[in-house]
Amino acid sequence: MNPKHTTSALTLTLLLAGLGAGCSDPASDVPQATTGAAQPGAANARAAGTPYVLRAESKIGFVGSKVTGSHSGGFTNFAGIFMVDGGKIAGTPQFKIAMHSTWSDNDRLTGHLKNADFFEVDTYPVSTFTATALEPAAGGQHQVTGNLELHGVTKSISFPAAIEVGAEALTVKAEFAINRRDFNINYPGRPNDLIRDNVVIQLDLKATPGPARPEDQLAQ
Repeated sequence: MNPKHTTSALTLTLLLAGLGAGCSDPASDVPQATTGAAQPGAANARAAGTPYVLRAESKIGFVGSKVTGSHSGGFTNFAGIFMVDGGKIAGTPQFKIAMHSTWSDNDRLTGHLKNADFFEVDTYPVSTFTATALEPAAGGQHQVTGNLELHGVTKSISFPAAIEVGAEALTVKAEFAINRRDFNINYPGRPNDLIRDNVVIQLDLKATPGPARPEDQLAQ
């Protein structure tokens, strides 16, 4: 075989292998949230019980991807209260995210996420999730359903989560994917490096009894 042809074939093989390694979709490894019309009557109804305050040590993150790779990010400022009665979450717990607190693993990308191509944080400074149903599911998990208001669009989403309620703390852990286009976030990316529609959402929430500290509240 011609050595030049051998070299060209090897180069092409390595290039394709590299592209294959970079194009895996993180959202394919997690459950896809069910999305539908917003549920009526899902205002934050405060039930009887003990208030558990969502603490700043919680984590709300995301992973987005494109053809050539992925980026992680999240939010550093959020607030919420869960009411606990008889060892269970009661009412319609709600938490809010200050969108100006968006961060990512790339400073330039962070600025891009905040502008009109993505979150438009100056126009939509707060996103809200209000739970409408918490139902036991297989594997000791719960199916969480609630209205997510993001980027000026409100949709009902449903996803699995591990929820534990104790006398000293309440925890919620979940990892699932949503379609950004359901919330009118439509920036496509570069023609040769398209951004995928599905985004992985990662929740690691901790709420405890007691008053909210300054860091547990939305920044003004």
